[in-house]
Amino acid sequence: MLSRRNLIKRLSAIPLLGGLVSNPVTSALASASQTAAKRDLFKELGVRTFINGRGTITFMTGSLMRDETLAAINSSSQDFCMLDELQDKVGEKIAQMVHAEAAVVTSGAFAALTLGTAGVLTGTDPKKVEQLPHLAYTGMKSEIIIQKAHQIHYNHALLNTGCKLVFVETPEDIEKAINERTAQMHFLNSFAPKGKIKQEEWVALGKKHNIPTSLDMAADVPPVENLWKYNDMGFSFVVVSGGKAIRGPQSAGILMGKKEIIAAARLHMPPRGATIGRGMKVNKEEILGLYVALEKYIHLDHEKEWKMWETQVAHIENAVKNIKGITTTVVVPPLADHTPTLRIAWNKNIVNITTQELEEKLRNRNPSIEVNGTGPTTIEVAPWMMLPGQERIVAARLKEEFSKMLS
Repeated sequence: MLSRRNLIKRLSAIPLLGGLVSNPVTSALASASQTAAKRDLFKELGVRTFINGRGTITFMTGSLMRDETLAAINSSSQDFCMLDELQDKVGEKIAQMVHAEAAVVTSGAFAALTLGTAGVLTGTDPKKVEQLPHLAYTGMKSEIIIQKAHQIHYNHALLNTGCKLVFVETPEDIEKAINERTAQMHFLNSFAPKGKIKQEEWVALGKKHNIPTSLDMAADVPPVENLWKYNDMGFSFVVVSGGKAIRGPQSAGILMGKKEIIAAARLHMPPRGATIGRGMKVNKEEILGLYVALEKYIHLDHEKEWKMWETQVAHIENAVKNIKGITTTVVVPPLADHTPTLRIAWNKNIVNITTQELEEKLRNRNPSIEVNGTGPTTIEVAPWMMLPGQERIVAARLKEEFSKMLS
């Protein structure tokens, strides 16, 4: 959106007719700017908005961008630049911030996984780049080793390159699975506790056999240190979402790692065509928005932010914990969504409501509220995506709904 200051600056260059007649272009643009500022598009379209008590969930549109990020997006929309030059410059800055040899902004963490793997397969050979995802008879490798416990649907990002997944459970399994077709060893960070092989050993095994190692940590900040922890550990490339805790554009992510892999991955990205990544377009506004969001996030007072979340959790907990039949617990997920979270459980014989019924009651009133139903009579409330003061609304509503259903 064009700011008033930039609007005036740009329109000042348009000559008025003798200075006596108002310029129609000026009037039209000024009117359009004022109209756009007043429009409530969600209300106009009949789209429900809500207080987010769940977190940075994609189907709930992730996170809310900060003012600095929106300013970067708006200001950069007023000029042209060369896309590759912008990625070069922004990539250098991001790489410095995350302790990587190189980095590039992608259209989300899923795209980053596909692009990074594509770069591993093809290197910088332009003929191989155009052959993906068709690997047969090309001389390219075609298998990715992954722990059986790390299998989730997001691993389809790896399959998009034409590779197949080879599942293992132990270091001995890896030794047996490695062959001339092995291209990569992939690690799902949020499922680290479920696998028998941890991050350091995974990297060491990859280095032992000269096989690139990748790590998906899409939702695994906070803590902020994770942004460079796994690069420092030695993974060949790491991917993270830009639209979750970093609070950049929801459709942006970061691919970071070894310079040769990032350079190869970029050959699969727009503006180049005839590649599997052509549709994974990221525009200049998203690139700069994510850059500013990352810069802002790294320099936040994270201790202060954590205390604010704890205060919000405590306020909600205090509102409901003394209701008969209610049990509350404060938990912190170990990796993904690592923030203070309130778990509320209740005795159905005392508080006569199911999780689904409670969710509907919270959802269907104004303001609408979304929480995370985790069991038949259990919900979790994570305040880290709430605006200041919204925890009071959530607390009052939960207390009201639980109290009404006491037997």
